[in-house]
Amino acid sequence: MTTLFLDIGGVLLTNGWDHHAREWAAKHFKLEWAEMENRHRLNFSTYEEGKLTLEEYLSRTVFHEDRSFTRDQFREFMFAQSQPYPEMIELVRKLKAKYGLKIAVVSNEARELNAYRIRKFKLGEVVDFFISSCFVRLRKPDEEIFRLALDIAQEPSQQVVYIENTPMFVQIAAGLGIRSILHTDYDSTRAQLASFNLLND
Repeated sequence: MTTLFLDIGGVLLTNGWDHHAREWAAKHFKLEWAEMENRHRLNFSTYEEGKLTLEEYLSRTVFHEDRSFTRDQFREFMFAQSQPYPEMIELVRKLKAKYGLKIAVVSNEARELNAYRIRKFKLGEVVDFFISSCFVRLRKPDEEIFRLALDIAQEPSQQVVYIENTPMFVQIAAGLGIRSILHTDYDSTRAQLASFNLLND
């Protein structure tokens, strides 16, 4: 194994702006949940592909009418939902140092949130390159994002391990010959990495 592909949300960090975070936002800001969620569904794929800015996304989903709170307040709430999984970040750091692995993120992330998460949790100290949907205009489950990651890594699929918490994405990567781990918790992922001779002593 020469390379690790990683998801961010659900693996290294909590999800950035998932169903639960949006539901909490609707309650916190007293928004009509069904309307907000419908507007989100219509726009979020475009936002994650880097074709909408955060301001445009918010204009379409929240600030299409006057609100009693500001955009800054809502953005701060969005960003505050991101929290780290320190054990997982440290595991990747140690494996990179021990085995000289290339570390690549393959994730669906919107640009501003992605940039915040990389900076806030210092992911650039661990990750060599980011194949984020907002940068490459491709989103999982499109298998082309995995093909692109392999092209950039310049490693054969058989030498790559992918850690992901969404079963469908694990299956798609495995179909391309990438050894894939369905991440559910630190201990089980650590054990599966050990089965690929990536041991964290």
